[in-house]
Amino acid sequence: MLRRLLSSQLRINMVSGVAVTLVNIAVLAVAYPMYLHFLGYEQYGVWLVLSTVLTFAQLGNLGIGQAVMKLVAEEYGRHDLEAAQQYMTSALVILAASGAVVLALIVLFQGPIVALFKLSEENARTVSWMLPYMACLSIYVFIVQALNATLSGFGRMDLANYAQTGGRLVAIVIAAVLLSLGAGIKALLIASAASDLFIHALSLTLIRRMAPIRILRTGNLRLTRMKRLLGFGSGVLGGSLLSMLLSPFNKLMLSRYAGVASIPVYEIAYTGSMQIRALAEAGIRALMPEVSRIGANMTEQARDRIREINRRSVGLILRFALPLYGVLILAAPLLLRIWLGSRFTENLPLALRIALVGSLLSLACVPAYCLLLGLGRVRHCFLGYAILSGVNVLLVLAFAWTDGNLSLPEVLASVLIATGISSAYIIFQSRYITGSIVRSNDSARSCAWETCS
Repeated sequence: MLRRLLSSQLRINMVSGVAVTLVNIAVLAVAYPMYLHFLGYEQYGVWLVLSTVLTFAQLGNLGIGQAVMKLVAEEYGRHDLEAAQQYMTSALVILAASGAVVLALIVLFQGPIVALFKLSEENARTVSWMLPYMACLSIYVFIVQALNATLSGFGRMDLANYAQTGGRLVAIVIAAVLLSLGAGIKALLIASAASDLFIHALSLTLIRRMAPIRILRTGNLRLTRMKRLLGFGSGVLGGSLLSMLLSPFNKLMLSRYAGVASIPVYEIAYTGSMQIRALAEAGIRALMPEVSRIGANMTEQARDRIREINRRSVGLILRFALPLYGVLILAAPLLLRIWLGSRFTENLPLALRIALVGSLLSLACVPAYCLLLGLGRVRHCFLGYAILSGVNVLLVLAFAWTDGNLSLPEVLASVLIATGISSAYIIFQSRYITGSIVRSNDSARSCAWETCS
């Protein structure tokens, strides 16, 4: 089992991922009915429109969060805290600059952004009023994500997970209080800001307890560190840019063709299925920084360990995920009726079932994706996102143009097909690279034998 193979801290990281994912699912189970009760489908749809803009604003992250996690993990594996500190400071400077650009663009194009969603006059005014505040929040999120990624790079993904989950709990408690007081959609904005502030404070405190880090020291700035961050981050950014076409583009198309009230149904089905995926993959996410630390000193033993980690991770997913998904697909109508009560709609079960199949296909490639990213093969990860987003967009447009209309099942079916093709590509590349490592090892042993002879 993995317990005999992996380090004690890695086991803790993996178990914590499962634990906090269960908490996150419970939070969502409470949050959706509460939001729908106080706001209704239309007003909650307006919040999701704002969240979509925030999702696009995340492009300003430039992939730095993942780059920080990988590169800090490498330096931590070499026991070079000075280099890790330099990466952290360099990352914060890059993110501050990119965040300022994002804020300027959102404020400058505020009118066209709102017009894209074809909202009613009242809803458009609400979005216009809140959009600058969402833009400021998006910049702050960059900093929070970088600090949280540093914890994972230090090998303490368990602490990073706990900080994120604590932030979600803070958000839902504050939202519940403000909504009950009649604050309306503004309650969700205030709750989100409080959540990020909590994660920021806790992550920074934990980092300073682990190492004598001085993040704001100007001497930490290194051009070479910035280049490496941007080099790795650019591949992640490219993938994020393409994958972001998935949910925001689909919401935009649903808003235009099926109405804003269809967006919460899509959100519940898609996000719910991805939360189930997150539960099944929660422990596997800890493998990326672990592979990066192992890969910092790539010996033959390290290569063998990486291959074994990947193989056992796949088996772990197959044993636990397939029964879970089977039960949820069969019981979807009953579970949704119990969960949503009077807010249940008849099109939700089919939407959730399609989304669950898609998330299962996505789950199948998670170990392969973590291996590729941990080994720095970010190009293949980017191409996987390109396939996913490209196929999704083409299929949605094809459905819309065929009969001049677009339904929610058609959008979710497009996601499912695109996910299956993308997952097949990622798995193939992982197997090919693993095979190359094996062949290179065999070749090295053969050369060594011939030299000895």
